[in-house]
Amino acid sequence: MQNLKTLQNRKYDFVIVGSGAGGATLGKELALRDKDVLILEKGKYEKSFGSLRDIARFYDVRRASETRRITQEGVKVYRAFTAGGTTVVSCGNGIRSLEKELCEFGINLEEEFTEAESEMNITLLGEDFLSDASRKAKWAAETLGYQMNPMSKFIDFNKCKKCGKCIAGCPHHAKWSATNFLDQALSHGATISYKTVVQRVLIKQGQAMGVVAVGPQGEKRIFADTVILAAGGLATPLILVCSGIKEAGTNLFLDLYVNTFGEAREINQLQEPIMAMVNDEFLPTKGFIISPFINRWEIGRYAEQGKAGLLLNNKNLMGFMTKIADSAVGRILPDGKISKPITLRDRKRLREGSSLAKEIMIKAGVKNGSLIDSTIQGAHPGGTAAIGKVVDNNLQTRVDNLFVCDASVLPVASGLPPILTITALAKRMAKKLAS
Repeated sequence: MQNLKTLQNRKYDFVIVGSGAGGATLGKELALRDKDVLILEKGKYEKSFGSLRDIARFYDVRRASETRRITQEGVKVYRAFTAGGTTVVSCGNGIRSLEKELCEFGINLEEEFTEAESEMNITLLGEDFLSDASRKAKWAAETLGYQMNPMSKFIDFNKCKKCGKCIAGCPHHAKWSATNFLDQALSHGATISYKTVVQRVLIKQGQAMGVVAVGPQGEKRIFADTVILAAGGLATPLILVCSGIKEAGTNLFLDLYVNTFGEAREINQLQEPIMAMVNDEFLPTKGFIISPFINRWEIGRYAEQGKAGLLLNNKNLMGFMTKIADSAVGRILPDGKISKPITLRDRKRLREGSSLAKEIMIKAGVKNGSLIDSTIQGAHPGGTAAIGKVVDNNLQTRVDNLFVCDASVLPVASGLPPILTITALAKRMAKKLAS
């Protein structure tokens, strides 16, 4: 790590803002091609994972019982500040998404998807990693005539202990995160500055020249031939707006979801990777997926479902997440606040998905009277610098040498985890920029 005073005394080939799926992949790919790369990261390199104390340290905390931002309309949004970004606290799902939609913009990622799937060691979760509750849920779903397929995961199952703590960071280092690529970038000569917040891009005569950043040593100017923003769907549009690109910040989607929990006698879902299976058969027609999910921490359930969630018994707990492809009607305001109205279509999709989850859970033995839905939440903010609106199909803004590579460029919500798609986009961008 280097301090800002040192960094401002030189000029880089590339400065990358953010070290999540997009930023770390770009850092690795460009460093491997002998480019002079600087990565700026708001968080720090974390080493301890898996506990509530860890969650409170690197999630976007507002108060002790709440580890999420809240939109003006009351939607809770997950975000983590750490090396590796939200990949560190992801469920480890490696799914291709938006292939057709991106192809319509002339972006074919087949080669990059294949590369990323190999490097991230993405494989289907084996049935021996299912908890007894999920085995029962799988039987119930199939008995009712629904699909319940294994989830593709970037998890080393030789290391996985089935602890179910994925969203607190993997304490056993079994799950891939963008820190794997970040480490490779550093080993090939890239530089990283932690605890560094980028405020705006330096632009002169329509061309990006560098960034203005604030760190422990104060505000500094850092210069580069090319600037790439990969700070995420909430932070990137703010930087763009502060840099004069006023069209950024609209079109926000969150892949909205609700969690449904209930109690079933003598079975629980604690001992398995989170979201071990998925039903996505209704995604094309009704816009939702469902997947086994529980919040193992009582304080987390209290934040989601109030006192009723707090009183649920971990030893008899079963749960499902309903996630939807939501309407891109939100926006990031200039002061950083989030507006995300929930449309009637979104509510219908959430309701239909949670109804299906409840049908399966009741068939699996969950007591009907114990079923509880969480508040509406979001975990994949994107669309705020969308392809065709803010960036072109090379992910460049109207400013020369200013690019974006994170979920903010995605044109629509997919309702599916975006990490693999962002990684593939970053690989494609690196090849083009380094050629």
